[in-house]
Amino acid sequence: MSLNPNVIWATLFAAGAAYEAYAIANKVQGDTLSERVRALFNVKRKPGRGLFVVAWAGFSVWFLFHIAFSSL
Repeated sequence: MSLNPNVIWATLFAAGAAYEAYAIANKVQGDTLSERVRALFNVKRKPGRGLFVVAWAGFSVWFLFHIAFSSL
């Protein structure tokens, strides 16, 4: 039996979206993805905010080139 990667990724995405919808609806502080990322990087402090900006920009640039130009 072979697993279809598209089905697996779609299932993971759907599960994440469902949990995010639940987290938004339940109004509990600190359980949405944005709140978890803010806590992980401690963005209330300048070093954490700077680290997040560098990490996000680096990932964005890498992903753009990875997707757009990897097959050229």
